[in-house]
Amino acid sequence: MSQTIHTLSITGMTCGCCSGRVTRALKATPGVVNVLVSHEDNTGNVLTSPEVSVSSLIEAVKSVGFDATA
Repeated sequence: MSQTIHTLSITGMTCGCCSGRVTRALKATPGVVNVLVSHEDNTGNVLTSPEVSVSSLIEAVKSVGFDATA
């Protein structure tokens, strides 16, 4: 099975709780296989199945109060 890694730049995270909220939101997105979010680096690396769009990942981040770009 082919998989894709998306790297997001995420703004607004200040602590581990913030990165936890973003991680949970991304993991709840259909097609997401694995997530690694760092509030220190303001990044998120998301391993997905190929049909997952970057825009759906960005919307998941926005749904919990943060902003993201690819």
